[in-house]
Amino acid sequence: MKIKTDILVIGSGIAGLWFALKASKYADVLIITKKDKAESNTNYAQGGIASVIAPDDNFELHIQDTLGAGAGLCHIDSVRQIVEEGPELIQQLIKLGTDFSKHNGKLDLGREGGHSRQRIVHSKDLTGREIERALLHQVAINKRIQVLEHHTAVELITEHHLTPGKKRKTNSVNCYGAYAFDEINNDITAIRAKITAICSGGIGQVYLHTTNPDIATGDGIAMAYRSGCKIGNMEFVQFHPTSLYETNRDKKWQAFLISEALRGAGAILRSKDDESFMEKYDKRGSLAPRDIVARAIDNEMKKYGLDYVYLDVTHVALKKLKTHFPNIFNRCLESGINIKKEYIPVVPAVHYICGGILSDLKGRTSLNYLYALGESAMTGVHGANRLASNSLLEALVYADKASEDCRQFFIGKQKLKKKDNIKVPEWDETGTVNTEEWILISQDKIEIKQIMSNYVGIVRSDLRLHRALRRLELINEEIERFYKKTKITRELLELRNIALNAFLITKSALSRKESRGLHYSTDYPKTKKRYLRDTVISIK
Repeated sequence: MKIKTDILVIGSGIAGLWFALKASKYADVLIITKKDKAESNTNYAQGGIASVIAPDDNFELHIQDTLGAGAGLCHIDSVRQIVEEGPELIQQLIKLGTDFSKHNGKLDLGREGGHSRQRIVHSKDLTGREIERALLHQVAINKRIQVLEHHTAVELITEHHLTPGKKRKTNSVNCYGAYAFDEINNDITAIRAKITAICSGGIGQVYLHTTNPDIATGDGIAMAYRSGCKIGNMEFVQFHPTSLYETNRDKKWQAFLISEALRGAGAILRSKDDESFMEKYDKRGSLAPRDIVARAIDNEMKKYGLDYVYLDVTHVALKKLKTHFPNIFNRCLESGINIKKEYIPVVPAVHYICGGILSDLKGRTSLNYLYALGESAMTGVHGANRLASNSLLEALVYADKASEDCRQFFIGKQKLKKKDNIKVPEWDETGTVNTEEWILISQDKIEIKQIMSNYVGIVRSDLRLHRALRRLELINEEIERFYKKTKITRELLELRNIALNAFLITKSALSRKESRGLHYSTDYPKTKKRYLRDTVISIK
């Protein structure tokens, strides 16, 4: 099957939806999404959008806060762009029907770690879900936007697909769309597009514990790398220190964050034999900053061979727990834990990746007519560590800039330099067979997650990284052989992409001979003053 469209958007988070709405003013847009439209990292974003709105705030303060969090690797022009464009886009979201929390008729601005002012626009603690709701409504009533659910992108279409049988070129220059697997009809569709935008989210499922949904398997990053795009800063993976560990492994829950506010209310982290261990790592104990707490928990787990540590709030008044933390209290009860009487098992969980597909100020990648937006992109905004609530802002601003840039190809003077009448061949499954060996997929996925969590997690060393890289190289080779002879399934596609992302993260981590931001190495514990460059990888 073949489909032709003006613009193809891969992913239905805030970046994809915002880009599609903007681009639909001058072009027909097709969105493909792996599950339902509302399933994305955006939907699970509890925080908000950072924006300069308060009278005592200004752009320079927000810029400096972002640069401080980024540990010397932020691109100043990228940071300035999102900060200065943010307030106007917040107003546009409100006009589209987004219901942000208000106080006395004005936006109720919150404050999070790393911010020097109240500037977090939110909708209670479900901001992402509210934004997604508003944008999906606008998409549903837009006649120029079509959405295909349960479609997983397989590969980007580039020059080497246009000449079947010839040796693949790694220096492709143009993107012509993508192949997508239709999970309902169990076939692959060739989607030809003048413009393609990757908005497929992060890599959370590469690790054992993550706050990301099941669909966050790094598909866009993996596809872009295989097509020759430059990938950057994959070593910077952000962990939240305390997520609920489900001791009943028969249940399958979305990872649930245990707010840092609970520690602010008196919660104590405990390890083996009920020991309060944070005092060994920081004089502030359980109230130490997020990165310090995450590294301390990771060290305790590795030192004693633990699957998790505990958070103790049994000494906090029941009334306070129910009044100030009703969501946490009730969510833990659902898992059989009365937090007034029992400790909460917690583990650090992957939350966000600061790296991805290298893109410029307009979202353009190193492949012509291919854009990367949202968490799939490495814009330089986050540097070595993301400032809280800058991610949704980044997605909005870059989607807006990309839509402006694409306009030139449809109603501007700029013409597409690639041929518009090319023939894209249908997906070739010659020689492939169905297989009943799906245990191979599940086993490989478990092994990759264990390797990444044990060797390429919060604290790293060259010994662990080299051991991980050797095994990941072998797993990737095995998967490629299996992939070439097996009929496509979503599980196989996701495994292939998880394995490649794991390799890219590990290889990037090995190349950084220092500790900076989210990358901490026991072999290079200090931050180099002059080692201020991005880690860039591409197919040679």
